[in-house]
Amino acid sequence: MKPWLVWTFLGFLAGSLPFSVIVGHLFAKTDIRRYGDGNPGGTNAWKAGGWQVGVPATFLDMAKGYFPVMLAQHFGVASWSLVPVALAPILGHAFSPFLKFQGGKALAATGGVWIALIGPKALGIYLLVTLPVLALQTEDALTANSGLWSLLAYMIFIDRSPNLILACLLNDLLVAWKHRQGLRNRIVLRTWIIHLLRSRSA
Repeated sequence: MKPWLVWTFLGFLAGSLPFSVIVGHLFAKTDIRRYGDGNPGGTNAWKAGGWQVGVPATFLDMAKGYFPVMLAQHFGVASWSLVPVALAPILGHAFSPFLKFQGGKALAATGGVWIALIGPKALGIYLLVTLPVLALQTEDALTANSGLWSLLAYMIFIDRSPNLILACLLNDLLVAWKHRQGLRNRIVLRTWIIHLLRSRSA
C-alpha cells in the first residue's frame, strides 16, 4: 500500500477521535454538546468547563491534526500526496464516525494541520485577519472563516505551492460549509463601531 494512503487513513482516524467530548466527560462531567451551538469542539469545551477543560481539549484537537501530517512528511510523503493526508484529520474531525458523522467545525484540527505544513507562522497568518474581524463584528462564523481566507491568500500570493493552495482551498470550503448557517447571518457591528460611526456623522 502506498505510504500516502496509509497516512491518509491514520490521519482520518486521528481526526475522528472526539477529544473535546472525551475531555468534557472526564473533567467537566458533562456533554459539551449541550452548550453553545452544540458543536463537539474546543469552544464548547471552554463554555462547559472553563479553561481547565478548554485548554486540553483544544490542544488535543490541534494535536490530532498536527501529528499525522508531521509524521507523514517525516517519512517521505510530499508534494501532491500531502493533499489527502492534510485533509484527512480535518475531515475526520468534521465527520467523526465516533459521533455518528456529526463532528465539529474542524478549526482546531485545521490549525494543527497547517502548523505541521508551514510552521507556527500559520497561527500568525490566521490571527492577522481574524482579530480585526472579531473586533469589528459579532458573527463567530465570519470570524472563524476570515482567518482561513487570509491563509489561502498567503498560499496563493506568497507561498505559491500548487499542492498547498489546493489543500487550503478545499480546507476553506469544508470549514465554510460547516459554518454555513452562521455565514448566512446578517453582519452585526460591535457597539463601539456603531458609536464611532454615529459620532462622525453627527
